[in-house]
Amino acid sequence: MSTALPDVDESVDLRAAPDVPWQTVVWDDPVNLMSYVVRVFREYFGFGQDRATQLMLAVHHEGHAVVAEGAREQMEMHAQAMHDYGLWATVRKANA
Repeated sequence: MSTALPDVDESVDLRAAPDVPWQTVVWDDPVNLMSYVVRVFREYFGFGQDRATQLMLAVHHEGHAVVAEGAREQMEMHAQAMHDYGLWATVRKANA
């Protein structure tokens, strides 16, 4: 009995995939006060009052805001930090 394997034409592209940026997105929730969200953005991300307020208003009026963009691991750390503050956050590929 033959155990010959079929001919398979395999080619593997070993080029590195482009470094696609990821985003941390904070979502609106019915629990946290707007002033608290501003405080979190200022405290954790170091945003100024105006930028933190602008992002909070986007969360409030549009339902979400991108608060950071970069490497996936860093965005996951930011999302976890937002969870630790009691905010709803997710990570997604940029341009998604």
